[in-house]
Amino acid sequence: MNIKRAKEEIKNTIKAYLLKDEFGEYVIPSIRQRPVLLMGPPGIGKTQIMEQTARECHVGLVAYTITHHTRQSAVGLPFIKEKEYGGKACSVTEYTMSEIIAAIYDKMERTGIKEGILFIDEINCVSETMAPMMLQFLQCKTFGNQQVPEGWIIVAAGNPPEYNKSVRDFDVVTLDRVKRLDVEADYGVWKEYAYREKLQGAILSYLDIRKDHFYRIETTVDGVFFATARGWEDLSQFLSVYEELGQPVDAQVIGQYIQHPKIAKDFANYLELYHKYHRDYQIDEVLAGRVQPSVISKLHFAEFDERISVMGLLLDRLGEEFRKAYLQDRVVTELFGHLRSVRVRLDKMVADTGNPAETDRELRDTVRCLEEERQLAEKAFQRDREAGQLDKLSEITAFKVQDKLEYMKKYVMNAAEDTKTDTGFSLVREAFAEETQGRQELLDKTAEKLDYAFDFLEAAFGQGQELVVFVTELTAGYYSAWYIQENGCDRYYKYNKGLLFAERQQEISSQIEEAKDWMTGADLI
Repeated sequence: MNIKRAKEEIKNTIKAYLLKDEFGEYVIPSIRQRPVLLMGPPGIGKTQIMEQTARECHVGLVAYTITHHTRQSAVGLPFIKEKEYGGKACSVTEYTMSEIIAAIYDKMERTGIKEGILFIDEINCVSETMAPMMLQFLQCKTFGNQQVPEGWIIVAAGNPPEYNKSVRDFDVVTLDRVKRLDVEADYGVWKEYAYREKLQGAILSYLDIRKDHFYRIETTVDGVFFATARGWEDLSQFLSVYEELGQPVDAQVIGQYIQHPKIAKDFANYLELYHKYHRDYQIDEVLAGRVQPSVISKLHFAEFDERISVMGLLLDRLGEEFRKAYLQDRVVTELFGHLRSVRVRLDKMVADTGNPAETDRELRDTVRCLEEERQLAEKAFQRDREAGQLDKLSEITAFKVQDKLEYMKKYVMNAAEDTKTDTGFSLVREAFAEETQGRQELLDKTAEKLDYAFDFLEAAFGQGQELVVFVTELTAGYYSAWYIQENGCDRYYKYNKGLLFAERQQEISSQIEEAKDWMTGADLI
């Protein structure tokens, strides 16, 4: 299965394991909650999906790479304890709490989250002295004599033997006590993730053309050469920083991440072409509606790879606009929720006093409520970040919301010096109206750029298949799909309808052919 399906399976497992009955007991008792064993090649995102799953299921996550541990840190240190059995004093060996088990309790204490995932990576690569302990862990959910806390689900990950010389095979007794998920690399699934994480457009365009270069591991006489999903993602972030610094990127730089010389060199050559296409086709001018006829003619007669690259450039640039619009929408939506809370508190103050507050006092009350709300937002942010419940975009949103609340507080404070000012909350409405207007302007600007992109592609390709590819990519992109769903786009719907019709027509044709084959076979019988 691909990593997306594996993630869904793990999420469903968590929901099933954490379901409680009317007495507050887990429907599936701990003894029957099989650990999940995630097996797949390195660098395809096994650790990433655990972080995402914990956030989406609102549970804690404690992650360890077990090969980084000794037996003592995993099991605990031995100590002698005096006990009495049948009236006879005995010295008994016991163990301190496992560092891993202690980390779970620390997580619960810090975050207040009592349920979660214990993720153990590289579980089948442990040393010989650790192997029996890992088998006991999977079978009994214990490290030494310490039980994994109830409500914490074990997920372990490992690599198949062809990818790691240190792999130890599990016996049938152990495998019969786990839920095994075998995962494979899948570019289509990774691409969805890449769109959401805003990975480099050059990488996505290149891999669209060279899909077989997405994930490859080859063993040769010169050693092991490989390109992995993790390598492409890390390279993407590095390229973004290098672009800001104005540093050149060549095959040697790329080879530090994509450790396959042929692929690294090929991508380095493509990267030069990609930047050349950006200059030649004047992408920013295209999205501003200023297109030279020579540019349209050049694209019309371009080779397939060049056409795909130009569409990649357009999608990458549009993706930035979609993401900005999405972020602004989230900020305004969350800010609205906070301002409603401020309004409720102000109304309660009036209800408690029984009389409407004078203007000066209402202004002071509004400032105080805004500051209280900002502090509550900050505390919630710190709590959620500590618990690992926030992705990067959520963190940015939280920072922006806190800044907006601070701005509104100062806006009201400054207005309080004007004796002719309106009531405190009316000033808050004014400030919020500016935010909503800014959001609408950004949405309108994005719609305009999307229309210009369609104009350009229609001028170059008419009603050709390139438009279908463009629409398909808009559908696959997280932020573009959100934008179109929320704001609509007539030309997208036009081409998407044609795409769906063509797919349905192809499906019907296939069914007719199958029916013909069946009837022919029936006649022969």
